Amino acid sequence: MDSQNKTIVVTGATTGIGRATAEMLARARVDVIGVGRSAELCRQVEASLGGRYPNARVHYLTADLSQQSEVRRLAREIGACLAADGKTALDGLVNNAGTFAYWFSQTPDGVETQWAVNHLAGFLLTQELLPVLRAAPSARVVNVSSDSHYSGRIQWDDPQLRRRYNGLSAYGNTKLANILFALELNRRLGNDSNVHAYAVDPGLVKTDIGMKGTPALAGWVWKVRRMGGTSIEVPARCIVYLLTEPSVQHSTELYWKNCQPKRASRRALDEESAARLWTLSENLCGLTER
Repeated sequence: MDSQNKTIVVTGATTGIGRATAEMLARARVDVIGVGRSAELCRQVEASLGGRYPNARVHYLTADLSQQSEVRRLAREIGACLAADGKTALDGLVNNAGTFAYWFSQTPDGVETQWAVNHLAGFLLTQELLPVLRAAPSARVVNVSSDSHYSGRIQWDDPQLRRRYNGLSAYGNTKLANILFALELNRRLGNDSNVHAYAVDPGLVKTDIGMKGTPALAGWVWKVRRMGGTSIEVPARCIVYLLTEPSVQHSTELYWKNCQPKRASRRALDEESAARLWTLSENLCGLTER
């Protein structure tokens, strides 16, 4: 894919995998719209990348993706960014923002926090941006999942684990949802669509996701475990590959790691579960009222 004059949105783009992805794209002269929670971090990263890669437009927007009103506002601001740059199409979306919650908590929308950030935010943002994604000659949606999805098992009578919450189980379930969402999106769009979705396994990466808001022992375990992880550039390279490589536009391979297809779990490839998750997600986002 010709990188010049392309625009790609990356959520969770101020640190970790998201920032590395944004930097690789800017280096390839792709215009980047990064998303983060901290206004100060967004300003810093925008200035840094914009200064180092003057051949790419770099915009950073702030949003709390745990709140659906913020996701909808973000989609409108992305549209305004495109218009300001004289563009009517979006060439890619990376649903990378994620969180881990050891204890049960819920957002102002009444949704369990991991479920809201790790799955529903990407689901809703993709729906809101579909018109501009469809306007591109070829557009990609990349969901950052995890090998934690192999242990995931969505309990349809209690998908947010309200009755018996376990942070690790909830995390694995949301990573399973990332793949199911990509599977169902591709089915609904059809084989000939110019928009195609993928899910990425970043592997064990040296990030702080397992150290935020956790008990001291759990944080220590994550700190030791991540020592054996790869650098953030490794999964970022796979994400950029899926965003820009022409040969994968109509690939039937859904789940990727290190720029190679990988077999997802049986539950992640279950079409009935994917359709059921889509309906559940629409209900939780109020999309069925449209």
